Amino acid sequence: MDCVEEMVDDGVFSSKSEFQRFAVEYVLSEIDGYEPEMVDFTDLESEVFQHQSPDTGTELSTEINENFYENAARVRQFAIRGEIETAEEYIDTAYPVTDPRCLLLDDLLESYRQRINEDE
Repeated sequence: MDCVEEMVDDGVFSSKSEFQRFAVEYVLSEIDGYEPEMVDFTDLESEVFQHQSPDTGTELSTEINENFYENAARVRQFAIRGEIETAEEYIDTAYPVTDPRCLLLDDLLESYRQRINEDE
């Protein structure tokens, strides 16, 4: 979430909500035949990934792209069980920290983090 807040502070996104819309559009854009509906999607995508180069190992494998929903379900399972740290490690091994899918999954964990903090 710190990365998202930094992008909002830097003016890449006007709010966290705009980032979340972008993240959803980005994930959907991985599906063949889907055209993003968000205005300026291509510009935002360029801005978000501007610091990544092909030789940094940030290219995602086809298998990870195809298994995003399975990864999301797995993260949710960990979160439901209260295994937030395990869910975070799982996300970190599946996606680079600047990948919108990583940020979207991290955002998914936020409500579980809050619930655990309230219980303590």
